[in-house]
Amino acid sequence: MQDLETRYQESLDFLYSFIDYSLKRNFRNAAEKFNLDRMRHFMALMGDPQKNYGIIHVAGTKGKGSVSAMCASVLKAQGYRTGLYTSPHMVEFTERIRINGEDISRENLVSLIDELRSVTEAVPEITTFELTTALAFLYFSRQKVDYAVFEVGLGGRLDATNIVDPILAVITSISYDHTKILGDTLSEIAGEKGGIIKPSRPVVVAPQKEEARLKLEQIAAERGAPLIQVGKDYLYAADSHSLSGQAFLVWTPDEQTMVDEFIESGGRDLWSPMRFHIPLLGFHQVENAATAFAALKTAEK
Repeated sequence: MQDLETRYQESLDFLYSFIDYSLKRNFRNAAEKFNLDRMRHFMALMGDPQKNYGIIHVAGTKGKGSVSAMCASVLKAQGYRTGLYTSPHMVEFTERIRINGEDISRENLVSLIDELRSVTEAVPEITTFELTTALAFLYFSRQKVDYAVFEVGLGGRLDATNIVDPILAVITSISYDHTKILGDTLSEIAGEKGGIIKPSRPVVVAPQKEEARLKLEQIAAERGAPLIQVGKDYLYAADSHSLSGQAFLVWTPDEQTMVDEFIESGGRDLWSPMRFHIPLLGFHQVENAATAFAALKTAEK
């Protein structure tokens, strides 16, 4: 009987024996290979475990990892059993698949990969990222999570995670990335990221440059998806900071008059906007936290 470390390394070798576009420097010919039909077929063979829990789906160029982690952390704090799927990993592959902040165990990873081995033969050209995503879908179902937050790997429209029917989509700040696949303009890139917007499902959008914002507004309107914009429907501002993190305020437009009075009173007014503290520095993290807040408030409705 092989020891766990050997089986774990062999399981990772098996995963990486498939096509892994994340390791390729030249994406020029990769776009045509992305196909959601392949992923849908694979998951159907596995019993579609991704349909067994609520999903928050997060795309974007910057901040998607932070927003995903914040959403998962708050859901956990509220008592929900919460999965988090992110990529890439920093040290260990198991970091990609977590429940309530704990990585999937090596034992569970090896066991689930063993289950997937025979199914891969029925789906030609399956990729490493698709198999990893399938592992997360299956693990979260087996562990009976209430919710899972899935971070898009690349783009959105044709990403392996985009077979889900989420309770809502979240799109963080969009800028130029992977232009050989996603397009040369912000509008084209926003079109790919906005591919995770589902008909009639709400989408929360972080502050965007106008070109990207207009494209996302267009997609949401075409799909009848309620659009919640951070900076418009939820307002925010940095409050204070120290080496341990920073505080920020969040309010809605109908509270603006009270916010103005609160500011004019020097913070002595009886009413105050919601105030939160995060152990992260930089105004971009305030934006990310406000986006996560808007996403979770939208998920409540």
